[in-house]
Amino acid sequence: MILSCLNNVSGFFQSSLLKIGRALIKRAKRVIHFLKHHPIQLGFHLIVFFLAATLYWTFLQDLPDPYLLAQKQPNATTRIYDRNGNLLYKIYDEENRTLLALEEIPKHVIQATIAIEDQNFYTHRGLSFRGILRAVRHDFLEGEEKSLGSLQGGSTITQQLVKNALLTPERTYIRKIKELALASMVELLFTKDEILNMYLNQVAYGGTAYGIEEASQTYFSKEAKHLNLAEAALLAGLPASPTTYSPFGANPQLAKQRQIQVLNRMTQEKYINSDNAQAAEKEILTFAPRIIPIKAPHFVLYIKDELSKRYGPQVVEKGGLQVYTTLDINIQEEAEKAVKKNIESIKTRYNCNNGASLITKPSTGEILAMVGSVDFFDLKNDGNVNLTTSLRQPGSSIKLVNYSYALEHGNYTPSSVIIDSPVSYSNAWETYTPVNYDGKFRGRVTLKKALALSLNIPAVKVLASYGVDKMVEQGRKMGITTWNEPDKYGLALTLGSAEVKMADMAVVFGSIANMGVKKNLTGVKKIIDSKGKVWQDIEKPKKLWAQIAQKAYASADEPVDGQQVVSEFTAWQLIDILSDNAARAEEFGQNSPLRIKKDDKTDARIFVKTGTSNDFRDNWTDGCSPDFCVLTWVGNNDNQPMRKIASGITGAAPMWHDIMAKLTEDKKESDFSKPEGMIEVEVCATNGLLPCSGCPQTKKAWFVPGTEPTQKCHIPSPQECQARKKKMEEEAKPAEEIVKALAGCPLEGPKPSP
Repeated sequence: MILSCLNNVSGFFQSSLLKIGRALIKRAKRVIHFLKHHPIQLGFHLIVFFLAATLYWTFLQDLPDPYLLAQKQPNATTRIYDRNGNLLYKIYDEENRTLLALEEIPKHVIQATIAIEDQNFYTHRGLSFRGILRAVRHDFLEGEEKSLGSLQGGSTITQQLVKNALLTPERTYIRKIKELALASMVELLFTKDEILNMYLNQVAYGGTAYGIEEASQTYFSKEAKHLNLAEAALLAGLPASPTTYSPFGANPQLAKQRQIQVLNRMTQEKYINSDNAQAAEKEILTFAPRIIPIKAPHFVLYIKDELSKRYGPQVVEKGGLQVYTTLDINIQEEAEKAVKKNIESIKTRYNCNNGASLITKPSTGEILAMVGSVDFFDLKNDGNVNLTTSLRQPGSSIKLVNYSYALEHGNYTPSSVIIDSPVSYSNAWETYTPVNYDGKFRGRVTLKKALALSLNIPAVKVLASYGVDKMVEQGRKMGITTWNEPDKYGLALTLGSAEVKMADMAVVFGSIANMGVKKNLTGVKKIIDSKGKVWQDIEKPKKLWAQIAQKAYASADEPVDGQQVVSEFTAWQLIDILSDNAARAEEFGQNSPLRIKKDDKTDARIFVKTGTSNDFRDNWTDGCSPDFCVLTWVGNNDNQPMRKIASGITGAAPMWHDIMAKLTEDKKESDFSKPEGMIEVEVCATNGLLPCSGCPQTKKAWFVPGTEPTQKCHIPSPQECQARKKKMEEEAKPAEEIVKALAGCPLEGPKPSP
């Protein structure tokens, strides 16, 4: 019966089935002899046979010929464009490959590959049942709704060879069954060394590098036979996910982590000893020059990583997608010029070697430009690291989150008075004493003045009045994704002690510019596959079911895109404070880089905030017009501190000014929409109350209806002030109480040195 079946299908598999048939005949004779004397086992095997036949005619009859393994399979090129159709980058479909005999491949390359990909390669028969069970378990636990690329692997080297060379890239259970069948057939047709040789010549190592020889040339500019252990371990780790583990990618540290993992596996398999592994781990690798035709490289790799997470690397690298992004290449090139120009001008004076900028459209969250460093190709200074998505301390720019909560929930208004005087906070471990950037104290100040001048002590006092946990919650709502350990944060959080990403800060500032409505960043406008089907189009409204699903799976800390995260009243108050050039002039000067002029007589309404980390390692300027948010950063990738003369005005601000001025010049810039019902009231600058006849200076401030002051100020006489001061000093009252008692006096209280 077995021979009859083989004869019926022999024409289909041609020469390959002849070899399989001969092997099966030998086994069949032994099986038939055994089954004649064991009828129960005969019945069982008949059942198995009919099940196998059913499986064959259902899933396996259209299997490709395993002898096609050595033939090249065509791949389609994925193209990434800017928003206007300008080509930024091509993910090439050419599979540059140089075939090598197994004898030409170093032993440690082979061992590294087996150790990380398939430790039991020389003992199994093409399949790893433990891996299959693990994959099935993972897939069922993950649920039925899976995106492309989500089905779990569990493949042997033989399965990977079959999958990459003979089968289509979609991930379905039917295709998996075909993979298992072909892997078993390949194990019968080829020796283990032949399979391994084909795998090392076929497998993708990233980009256009297919096979170990091209991988060696691409990453190290050398022939594979000259690879050392450290280099072999790095290359062996790439095939699992070339995009993720590439040393040329957006996260090169992952390549090092993967290399260490490979070395550890080689040690476990006893291919090398621990001394060999440690020496290879410590070796500094010299990579080949990475000069490729690419525009906006940090952005392109950011998009490539995002697409790989969503659809899987195989689809992105071989799927022939047309990806239309949100980036504007003209804005990008202007931003690149500004970053390079300003870093060149401050590099020597401030010991500042790198800069970055991110430009977004606050109403939609679209990324218009992304400059991750001065020079992407400067590998000596880690130029390929994207600073717009890296963790850095934000300095005082994070005060926007603190004051947004205070105005929204903390019974504060722009005219609320805060005492800028010495203060310390103690717990069981330490005492924290905040100081202002200039080391001075200003006594009684309004909230508007405290924020406009970026005073640290008032900011800490405001945060202390409502609690660090509330600021963490507010930051998460507004777009911060990195505050995951709230128990470790103290009052210095409002001064930038917790690291953030520039991309997250763009969402925070964009929320204010968008009148309190949060818009998550997006870099893709439209995706079209190789068959012309549109996968994504942000200009088309989401279907109702998609909107419902988005809301259903959103957490309280991460509200859905488009949700109101602060009221439009609070947003307007913050915009007014941070766009008031006169309010910040005392600290920054009348004509600082933070000032953008609309014409010769008026300023553009653009709100902006600077930030410098406590140790001068990070310097920021972030600000928005109604149409653009521009975030800039300067510093050093290796965390060397800048010289202390560097500040928000001298460091990142000139770069910010150049970019924002270019974006808004010769354009009819829209204005922020004042919320209906907001009340503008003139108040006494000294105490935030309604002005009285003796008030030395008045200021205008915006109020939510019902929060405006109703009480008039009282300016005491000089004699009354002297009497108050003398009494407080005689009673040895703390400085803060003296300042409060002297409210309205010409001298606003003691200003001790820090």
